[in-house]
Amino acid sequence: MAIEIGQVKTTAAEFESRTPNHEPRSAVCFLTLGCKVNQAESEALAQLFREADYDVVSVSEEADVVVVNTCTVTNTGGSKSRQAIRRMIKVHPESIVVVTGCYAQTAPGDVLDIEGVDLVLGTQDRGKILEWIERVKQERRPQNAVRGIEDAGEFEELPQLNEENRTRAFLKIQEGCNQFCTYCIIPYARGPLRSRQPDKALAEARRLAEEGYPEIVLTGIHTGFYGQDLNSGWNLARLIRELVGIPGLRRLRLSSIEPMEYTPELIDCIASSDIVCPHVHMPLQSGSDRVLVRMHRPYTLQDYRELLLRLRQRIPGLAVTTDIIVGFPGETEEDHASTLNFVRECGFAGVHVFPYSKRQGTPAADYPDQILKKVKDQRVKALMAAARESQEAFMRRFIGKRVEVLVERVDPEGNAVGHTPHYIEVHLPRQQSKPWFSRQFVQVVLEEDFIQS
Repeated sequence: MAIEIGQVKTTAAEFESRTPNHEPRSAVCFLTLGCKVNQAESEALAQLFREADYDVVSVSEEADVVVVNTCTVTNTGGSKSRQAIRRMIKVHPESIVVVTGCYAQTAPGDVLDIEGVDLVLGTQDRGKILEWIERVKQERRPQNAVRGIEDAGEFEELPQLNEENRTRAFLKIQEGCNQFCTYCIIPYARGPLRSRQPDKALAEARRLAEEGYPEIVLTGIHTGFYGQDLNSGWNLARLIRELVGIPGLRRLRLSSIEPMEYTPELIDCIASSDIVCPHVHMPLQSGSDRVLVRMHRPYTLQDYRELLLRLRQRIPGLAVTTDIIVGFPGETEEDHASTLNFVRECGFAGVHVFPYSKRQGTPAADYPDQILKKVKDQRVKALMAAARESQEAFMRRFIGKRVEVLVERVDPEGNAVGHTPHYIEVHLPRQQSKPWFSRQFVQVVLEEDFIQS
């Protein structure tokens, strides 16, 4: 999972609708670290505050409540979360500071020990955030609202997204993970598999399409196992088939799906639809079979290789991106060389490279053969170079070809940025006659100057 930082804020139209004659409304700001699931959840919480008559502002503006949505997928994620919390407390010394997300769930005591934190809320019960804030105000002392995640039994429904300044909407359909890879803290932070009821997911998707969102991204922790806990005949393939029939939806993009989750039915429904983007994110984690066994990953390199072949036979030109952990305990130079060779063989459209980071409470943290930081740094550098070569080679295949770009943002000078269905980021220079605008689909012949690796 990549570490990303984002903000949720109010649209310009919402600001303009306010009049100076009204009483000042309460304001809330969000700082979000981590994956697309966190981003989707922050958007939902922002909507919850809007429904309670809060203005959602940027982190640089004054706010009565500050929400920091944290990540803990690596030690770096935990460290960045702590830094972000302290930074927001310093910038907003008079605000109520709420810390939620994976780091809050796995280390609530550590979070509450940070002076200035008023409320710790993990990865469940977030729909009660406003009730807990009122409790903080009444009791005038910090509150720990985190409870054990291991017995969580149902998908937590949060308010549906209702914002107008986004091109791409995230639709969360699944929560939790039962895999327990030896390096991963996520099952302890997110709990067991829980799928969203299909009628709820489809209803939100229809509303998003009606409101003009041209692209929906399906998100979850173990998205490919959607429906496994529902006992109702639903799975990810069936959900996708329903989603692509929604009027007005132009693109459906899939977030991370594990290799063992690609059933023949799923591959068929991806390949048979022009709505589903020809882009999949399929975590590899290591290019060494020996390391994959120690990671508790349920596939071999040959399994992965054969799956790639099946996917590319059904979906020509498919963009495949992946995650790789470098310097896992016991990784030898031979293992590292195997990973480099496998990356070059696979022709990935993008690779997220992570140095292994110990997470207390996971089996790998106690493995005796930890890799020195300087060795990990060297291996990360080598793998990133191979990843760049692979990405550049993939993008070059589209130079001179006509591609469809969904414009996502336009800068003050009139230059636009958007993505193709293959998730190639395209930079379009300002047009003299006809300005670009957000949510616009354009057909362009891809030039080398339009792409950045």
